[in-house]
Amino acid sequence: MRTRRSKATSLDIAHRAGVSQATVSRVLSGSPLVNAETRKRVEALVREMNYKVDRHASSLRTQRSGTLALLLFEDPTPDESHINPFFLSMLGSITRACAREGQDLLISFQQLSDDWHADYEDSMKADGLILLGYGDYLAYKGKLEKLVAQGTRFVRWGAVLPDQPGVSIGCDNFSGGRLAGEHLVGLGHRRIAFLGGASSHCPEFFDRFRGCDAALREVGGAMEAILQVDAESFEEDGYAAARELMARGGRFDAVFAASDLIAIGALRAFAEAGLRVPEDLAVVGFDDIPMARFASPPLTTVFQDTKRAGELLVETLLRQILGETTESITLPASLVVRRSSGS
Repeated sequence: MRTRRSKATSLDIAHRAGVSQATVSRVLSGSPLVNAETRKRVEALVREMNYKVDRHASSLRTQRSGTLALLLFEDPTPDESHINPFFLSMLGSITRACAREGQDLLISFQQLSDDWHADYEDSMKADGLILLGYGDYLAYKGKLEKLVAQGTRFVRWGAVLPDQPGVSIGCDNFSGGRLAGEHLVGLGHRRIAFLGGASSHCPEFFDRFRGCDAALREVGGAMEAILQVDAESFEEDGYAAARELMARGGRFDAVFAASDLIAIGALRAFAEAGLRVPEDLAVVGFDDIPMARFASPPLTTVFQDTKRAGELLVETLLRQILGETTESITLPASLVVRRSSGS
């Protein structure tokens, strides 16, 4: 008999429910092997008896830590204070998803040049890795291949590519770029500049570039090399890229920036040069970070669903940890029209 002050155990739950202790464990782990009626009965008793899982005992049985590690890759700023607000939004979603699943979250800031891929090979810090951040994909790819070779469970936010190592959750960047291009073309623009990388080193930006180019080609145009300027996702890079664009002397009537941060930096450069947005040129970004609404003028942009992305990153990694087969997922993009495009 359980005394009034003693804690309920899974055996107590099993006895009251008339099922085995293994069935209780399956219900608590979300196993689909338990029928709905039994699940409902066990869950009701769990609430009634205020049952709490002994995380320490559970981890000893399963050889799991109950912890996921999120590795965030960001290039450092001089005061090391910079975090891309796009990732802050996703981090909130990941944190809430972990809490719902009863997982602890270990957050670690990393540099792509470090040996982070080796640090977790024999580590028991976490059961799996979530990878966030941009960088040179061709340099990054070799480290992902090592993670696969050593059997590390991981999922990354990034472009879904045919030959990629591991599993990715990503946005449909090509369709997003096409939406931006079609919007600008529909407003009569034909000479669209692109601020951001346009090569296989940065596949997400490249897909956005190619999508915009596809929209232009439908009306007999195309993106021009003189109107494409490399930029990483920082306001400073957007500012410098816009100044470089203007210095080249090519004619342009619209700018598609590969990220909102690039677009916001470019807006400042255009204002300093006496160019009015949207009267003299239209500007479109990508991401729909919160500050896009408060840019001057408010920024037309392509929305990425960071809430759903964070949930899928956690769900996919937990399925891997349970030994299930997982696949990459591409999320749809949508256009958010504001005043910077003049519509």
